[in-house]
Amino acid sequence: MKQRIHRVQSMFAGIALLAIMALGAMANAQDIDALAERVTEFTLDNGLHVIVIERPVAPIATFVTFVNVGGADEPVNNTGVAHIFEHMAFKGSRTIGTSDWQAELAALDKMDAAYTAWLEAGYNDAPAAELNALWQEFEHWQEQAGLHIQSEEFSQIIEREGGVGLNAFTSADGTGYFYSLPQNKAELWFYLESERFRDPVFREFYVEKDVIMEERRMRTDSNPQGRLLEEFLSVAYSAHPYRNPVVGWASDIQATTIADTRRFFETYYVPSNMTVAIAGDVDPDEMRRLAEQYFGDMPAASHPPSVKTVEPPQRGERRFVIEDQSQPLFIAGYKTVAADHPDAAALEMLSQILSAGRTSRLYRRMVQDEPLALGVQALTGFPGSRFPSLFVTFAVPNMGVPLVEIERVLEEEIDKAKAGDITQQELDRAVTNARAGVVRGLNSNMGLALNLAQAHAQHGSWREAFTYLDDLEEVTLSDLQRVARDYLIKSNRTVGVVTNVAATGS
Repeated sequence: MKQRIHRVQSMFAGIALLAIMALGAMANAQDIDALAERVTEFTLDNGLHVIVIERPVAPIATFVTFVNVGGADEPVNNTGVAHIFEHMAFKGSRTIGTSDWQAELAALDKMDAAYTAWLEAGYNDAPAAELNALWQEFEHWQEQAGLHIQSEEFSQIIEREGGVGLNAFTSADGTGYFYSLPQNKAELWFYLESERFRDPVFREFYVEKDVIMEERRMRTDSNPQGRLLEEFLSVAYSAHPYRNPVVGWASDIQATTIADTRRFFETYYVPSNMTVAIAGDVDPDEMRRLAEQYFGDMPAASHPPSVKTVEPPQRGERRFVIEDQSQPLFIAGYKTVAADHPDAAALEMLSQILSAGRTSRLYRRMVQDEPLALGVQALTGFPGSRFPSLFVTFAVPNMGVPLVEIERVLEEEIDKAKAGDITQQELDRAVTNARAGVVRGLNSNMGLALNLAQAHAQHGSWREAFTYLDDLEEVTLSDLQRVARDYLIKSNRTVGVVTNVAATGS
């Protein structure tokens, strides 16, 4: 598993038509009880919560493990560790992926000790000869550990048994693991999942860190948009860990060891911080029995610490400029609220009205009519929503269009919202589009399981995946005007631009 995705795509679309129709009707009627008849949930004695959604559409089942830990929870010096552990969770167990676990473990311990010594020597400006010797020792033990590795055995077992969609994601707010199997292979999932999360191995740890470092180079260091977003968050946030990239700062990726990652796992991957969701043609009683059998003996542990840092009030507008050999880019973000705040729904509707689809205000004016931009977007809840986050506008100007013109037009459209220019027809259309988006997200086993697991983990109940629609429907035109006036103000704003500079000759 060298590649990871950071969004979930619908699966089994061809067999989901009936489910789409049912969910559409359910959402329109706000009939949560209809779904509740097909949902069974229970909590094991150790705190692990399990949600089972019966969907006998086809003889398949999708399994999701959602862990309520993301980039925002990482300790100082170890940004990126949540993503590093995500990679480790695909490396098997003490019995899967190795020909001799005891010999491999001995080599892994010596490898990590050598790497830690090499790091400390580098921090202390040790002579090159000492650094080289330590690095050679590290490489020796890495090679010795590799002699016992049966790479990719974990994923090969799943594929051999008919599994599809094996993957995971890490975000600022959480981590999710998922795949689908034939429903008669459910016990295999319980066995494999409990194996990798009961006592994980850190196989090919430094190989995977190299993969992650390459991800960072590709998506951030070599990507103008990636560089802009990373700089933007680090300027917009003074204190809150939302300022850190989920992939991690390069120096922290280098500094993170197996010992650091194990401490992170032991702190956050505890049963009370994990939610399992299963959607498909399964028997809830059998799922409970298997959950007790395979996860029941995982020891209970103290619930993880929560983020205590509160972002201080912004004292004035912040701006930065990146000079680059790149297409010019514009981004602006306003400090707003977390998803559980009463104003979150109004901010979501405002972002939809401004930029969701070809009928949105920003698209019509800036892409179709004038045209000023190749693309434009407004979104709320960036980079996450567990904590107070940002309402962001982003634009890619057309050739020859100055960035000041992009900023001027975006401000004009926001000022119109503040003046109460939005119509009831626009708000109704935004609510309809949001409802359709929720339905699309729930039209497959994968979307249903992931949404319900995340809703339980972060909001206390799977029902929140649906009841959020009620909040959207209660938004009024005066709410839109009020949140625009309260939050989308210059003193609360961070603006970043990429300006094009010509390449210099050699």
